Amino acid sequence: MKASRWFELLEKRGTMTTLYAQPYNIDATGFYFETAEDYAAKAKNNHDRYGQFVEEYEIQFIDGDEIDCNFAEALGLNQCNFARFLELTDEWEDQEKIRYIVAVDRVGYSFDLENDDIDQLDIDLYEGDSLRELARHFVEEGLFGKIPESFQFYINYDAIARDLAMDYSEISIGGMNLIYRCG
Repeated sequence: MKASRWFELLEKRGTMTTLYAQPYNIDATGFYFETAEDYAAKAKNNHDRYGQFVEEYEIQFIDGDEIDCNFAEALGLNQCNFARFLELTDEWEDQEKIRYIVAVDRVGYSFDLENDDIDQLDIDLYEGDSLRELARHFVEEGLFGKIPESFQFYINYDAIARDLAMDYSEISIGGMNLIYRCG
């Protein structure tokens, strides 16, 4: 297959998330997988060098989108939740993954992937490089009222940013700089 054709197929396929099942048994060999079905097929035939069936694995994130790596870390990826993780990496938009990462990993919310609704998390998210940039955005949007154009040069955005720091925090997820506040 020509290299250019190979890259075309990869682009059409999209980024797959690759995980690795590392046995806790030091006499066994692990395996790579991309789906729960792939894991089940490989796990049922995995035995250690003495012929004993391997039951317990550490699940490691190997390859995929950076935001999915952050999501796996926030989730505490393991043998019990990897199948749901793989489903959600396909189902959820980046915005939903970011909300989960912020809520669970940064703020400490408890979140049940099976029963809780990601949209119910009370989180305000803004993309931006700094609290100063967020302060400028808030002034432009009129959150501090209508400010005459002649006064706009006298606004102390650094002071507003310091005030915003009481309620807002910064984080980098999936290569994006974000500012968030939880209610």
